[in-house]
Amino acid sequence: MENIKPLDPVFLELGPLTIQWYGLIIGLGTMLALFIAIKESERRGMHKDTFMDLMLFAVPIAIISARIYYVIFKWDYYSQNPSQIIAIWEGGIAIHGALIGSVVTALVFAKVKGLSFWKIADIAAPSIILGQAIGRWGNFMNQEAHGGPIAEEHIQTFYNVLPDFIMDQMFIKGTYYHPTFLYESLWSLVGFVILLLLRKVNLRRGEMFLTYVIWYSVGRFFVEGLRTDSLMLGDLRMAQVISIVLIVGALVLLVFRRVKGYSKERYLDQ
Repeated sequence: MENIKPLDPVFLELGPLTIQWYGLIIGLGTMLALFIAIKESERRGMHKDTFMDLMLFAVPIAIISARIYYVIFKWDYYSQNPSQIIAIWEGGIAIHGALIGSVVTALVFAKVKGLSFWKIADIAAPSIILGQAIGRWGNFMNQEAHGGPIAEEHIQTFYNVLPDFIMDQMFIKGTYYHPTFLYESLWSLVGFVILLLLRKVNLRRGEMFLTYVIWYSVGRFFVEGLRTDSLMLGDLRMAQVISIVLIVGALVLLVFRRVKGYSKERYLDQ
């Protein structure tokens, strides 16, 4: 165990330029998600540049809002270390913050362009959750977003199930920790497959996106309960609170839009 060394979080160094695995992985996840969204938007009759234009605004705003969200809940630290506020390459961006920024951006974009927000959201849903599944591996490289210690009697069982490189990376300062980044990544990957399958079903407009919100939030609620680095609101884990709010809100919206007739259009309609 003493010989276990963590993976280098630096992907490449070129003079003063340092490329971290964290940023590279998130960037690759974003590009793949964008590619899938563009292909589906073209099949759904949208102009091929629609999602490219949206991402020009959504990506930087999502990063900024994700960082602001994280910094707010870690203000005791950042108020004493203001120079670290912009150091996102070291980790510390919150998915819920990114989602808030992305949704607000998409709402404004759809309004300005005269497009349906729900159509955009439905097309983007599988891409969003795939990006989240990939992005969690950035946390893996930084040895963050992990759970509590693994009981000593279960360590060998984990080694029998998981690849050595994952377990070795979860060996931090003499202790093995639950790879909760992996749990959430796998849950999101399953959600991605489910949403792709649902593309063959002529769901009502908006229900693909709301299904994503419910699926991701259920998984995040349980995974968050295992983590040791939760953003807290008093004694409450903020991500769990938001997950419950999102699940209830999505279910209410789903029923409300059907009752009011706001979701007459269907996913496969042009």
